[in-house]
Amino acid sequence: MAPRSAVFCLSLYLLVIVFSVSGTVGVSASSDDDLVDELESLQSKSPSGVIHLDDRLISRFLTSVKIPRPYHLIIFFDASSLRSKSELHLPQLRSEFAIVSESFAAHHRGLPSASKLFFCDIEFGESQSSFSKFGVNSLPHVRLVSPTTRSLSDSDSMDASAFSRLADAMAEFVESKTKISVGPILHPPPVSPRQQAVLLLALLIAAPFIIKKVLAGETLLHDSRVWMAGAVFVYFFSVSGSMHNIIRNMPMMMTDRDGRPVFFYQGSGMQLGAEGFIVGFLYTLVGLVLAIVTHGLVRLKSVTVQRGMMLAAMVVVYWAVGKVISLDNWKTGYSVHAYWPSSWK
Repeated sequence: MAPRSAVFCLSLYLLVIVFSVSGTVGVSASSDDDLVDELESLQSKSPSGVIHLDDRLISRFLTSVKIPRPYHLIIFFDASSLRSKSELHLPQLRSEFAIVSESFAAHHRGLPSASKLFFCDIEFGESQSSFSKFGVNSLPHVRLVSPTTRSLSDSDSMDASAFSRLADAMAEFVESKTKISVGPILHPPPVSPRQQAVLLLALLIAAPFIIKKVLAGETLLHDSRVWMAGAVFVYFFSVSGSMHNIIRNMPMMMTDRDGRPVFFYQGSGMQLGAEGFIVGFLYTLVGLVLAIVTHGLVRLKSVTVQRGMMLAAMVVVYWAVGKVISLDNWKTGYSVHAYWPSSWK
């Protein structure tokens, strides 16, 4: 009887172990599903699909969850007290973050990948403890918490220099860290359908008046002064290097070691924005003076006035050209040389 009792007890013990293990696996799987379902529920309540987190939800979905987690969380760190600081661009970046979230949801709706990545934000005033756990001490800031991240401070952070590219940079950051494609960014139209309807209605109402003005030759396009101002602007835009400043994203000025502003950079490899505008103004000044001499001065009847204005024009032109030459010599070392015909030597 003793051996049979021992065998029976051993069998019963093994059955208990098997059912316990299977029950534990079932509870774990169910727990993962519950977390994903809860995140999807929070996501559905947000118009942009961005889940608003706080200290309690950080604990619920990150710190108290068994690793590996069944999802990635990308988190935008915000602070309501700093939104008014224009240099941080927090409202704009938060809007771009929402665009990435909406684009991801639109391209992954109904796919398994939709439950593997969730976009979230967190506000400093509500969740200072979580900011401390992540080690975030400056804004703007975006973090990606992967399924295997153990310490929140070890999560991947987006390079601060990439924020200038807005939604595209955020999407590239997500794709590089998660290997999940966000898809093309769906930027909202610059004009909403309601605004388009209002503009169309206004255009229809104004159409008869516009047609009447065009036929009568009384529009701005028929005004020679508008064309003259446009020509001067194009000339200034060309000679001031404005296109160079736009393409190279050049600053208007710099500061030296003592904090004083620097408007001119010595060297041929770089040109500041203010430097280009000043030189462009001198070029434009010379052009305008010559235009006045050739088109306005000749209309005066007094020879004395003509001579006086001509002398003043020569002085202004000589001063402006001299400033450009001296600045070019200081900047690049170039100097003006006189060339005489060989027969004069």
